[in-house]
Amino acid sequence: MTEKTVPAAAAAAGEALVGEVVERLMDSADASGAALLGEGGLLTEITRAVLERALEAEMAEHLGYEKHDPAGRGSGNSRNGTSPKTVLTDVGAVTVAVPRDRNGDFEPQLVPKNARRLAGFNDRILSLYARGMSVRDIRSHLAQIYGVEVSADLISKVTDAVVDELVSWQNRPLDAVWPIICIDALWVKIRSGSVVSKPVCLAVGVDMDGRKDVLGLWVGDGGEGAATWMAVLTELRNRGIEDVCIVCCDGLKGPPDAVTATWPRATVQTCVIHLIRASLRLSSSKDHPQLVPALRAIYTAPTEQAAEQALDQFTASEPGERYPAVVRTWQAAWSEFTPYLAFPPATRTVVHSTNMVESINSRLRKATRKRGHFPSEQAALKVLYLAVREQINPKARDLNHVAAHWKEALNQFSLFFEDRLSIR
Repeated sequence: MTEKTVPAAAAAAGEALVGEVVERLMDSADASGAALLGEGGLLTEITRAVLERALEAEMAEHLGYEKHDPAGRGSGNSRNGTSPKTVLTDVGAVTVAVPRDRNGDFEPQLVPKNARRLAGFNDRILSLYARGMSVRDIRSHLAQIYGVEVSADLISKVTDAVVDELVSWQNRPLDAVWPIICIDALWVKIRSGSVVSKPVCLAVGVDMDGRKDVLGLWVGDGGEGAATWMAVLTELRNRGIEDVCIVCCDGLKGPPDAVTATWPRATVQTCVIHLIRASLRLSSSKDHPQLVPALRAIYTAPTEQAAEQALDQFTASEPGERYPAVVRTWQAAWSEFTPYLAFPPATRTVVHSTNMVESINSRLRKATRKRGHFPSEQAALKVLYLAVREQINPKARDLNHVAAHWKEALNQFSLFFEDRLSIR
């Protein structure tokens, strides 16, 4: 047997042993009619047994000898029975027997003193909170699924524990150069005297390895004007971003001015999807079969000159004469619409729209939709941050990779932006 087959054989043997144990437990549960969860349930009893075994191992390490070992005689410290303690776990409330020592200096690590919840239970609360469930909903869910009654104060304490993590995340240093950054905002209702809608600005960047990462969340005081985005982008610059090749945003007037003021060499790309949506909103649905192919000829043109010709043809066509507002929409955004046409078709899909940030926004809206309004800006940011943390892991290449052929796109960027993408 080779060295490589030994670990594989050991893993297979371990899986077989686990399977055999599970089968025996299930047979025993079926014979006795035991439930899966709850007091006396199969998973509850397994969890209790594992915790107590681990606590006994901690005590043996603390004392320096195993239970009933003669070596412990005259050691100066010994076991002194157990104390019952109920802790909240992923399978519900479990009462365990925590061992004591006569000197009273045993500090269990698995179930620390004064702790009533294992770490996994806190994670479960945070996961439910990140999915938009209110405190009342979480209490009801835990009571129904695990048979555990928890107070609103407990849930608030668990969720408040992420505030420091949020502040650290919001102020972490960032890479000096980013090939692409997409910016957008979603609106949430926040009580500030009265309930008002406020924009939450979101910036998502694509790093040199082609992975997306949420750079931050900011609650604005007013609309999505230049002042709001100027404050956001200035903070990103202060956190280390010296240059951005392409900043993709929607068709509002404020973001392009803020981008140019913050990073003068950055190319502003208006989201093509937003232009198409705006065009369809300004036209009757019965004319969409004619309108859509004409617009497609514009945004899929091989060059900027070909796009201009397609726009002229659309302007002179029957749909263009019927809907001059659609023509003006494309003409007004032309200077920010055309930059992506300089890239090959495979690269255009990465920069032509804010779909990358829109997909994140859609999940964030799910987390806020059920809550109605938030009591404060911090409460809103806390929920949104947890939702971001659930879906974005900067190290998860497969999940966060934005393009199948990113290296090809990066080479095109390097040629187009010359030396600006050099690794610093």
